[in-house]
Amino acid sequence: MPSRRQRRVAELIHRELSLLLMLDAGDPRLADVTITAVDITPDLLLARVFFTALGADDRLSEAQAGLQRATGYLRTQLAARVQLRLIPHLVFELDKSAAYGRRIDELLDELADSSPRSNVEQEERDNPIPEDAESEATRDEQEPG
Repeated sequence: MPSRRQRRVAELIHRELSLLLMLDAGDPRLADVTITAVDITPDLLLARVFFTALGADDRLSEAQAGLQRATGYLRTQLAARVQLRLIPHLVFELDKSAAYGRRIDELLDELADSSPRSNVEQEERDNPIPEDAESEATRDEQEPG
C-alpha cells in the first residue's frame, strides 16, 4: 500500500506530465496520449507512468516510442516545475485496463444476447398477444367467478 507521500508525489507527477503532454509536446506521436496513472516506488526514484492513446495497435506502439524518446525532455521539464529533491526516472507503460474493460463489456453483451430471458422477450415481440385475447383475459380476472 503506497504511503501518503507516494500518493501525493504520484498525483503531482501525473498532473504535471499531463499538462506537459497537452501543452508542450512537439512530437505528433504524442498528440492523443493520455496519462492514466502513475505508480511510484517507496524511495521515490522510479515512476511507472501508465498511458493510453486513441487509435489502433500501431498507434499505441508509435506513442510508446514517442514517449521513450521524450523521456529526458519530460524529466527535465518536470524538474523545473516541481519542488522535489530528486526527480524520479520515468518508465512509460501501456495501460491495458481500458482494453480489458471493453473486452468484458463485449462478453457481457454476448451473454445478454444469448440468455434464455432475452429469447423469451424476442418471442413475445415476434408473436404479440392479440388485443381481443388480452381484453378477454382481463375481463375473466375482473369478474367474480
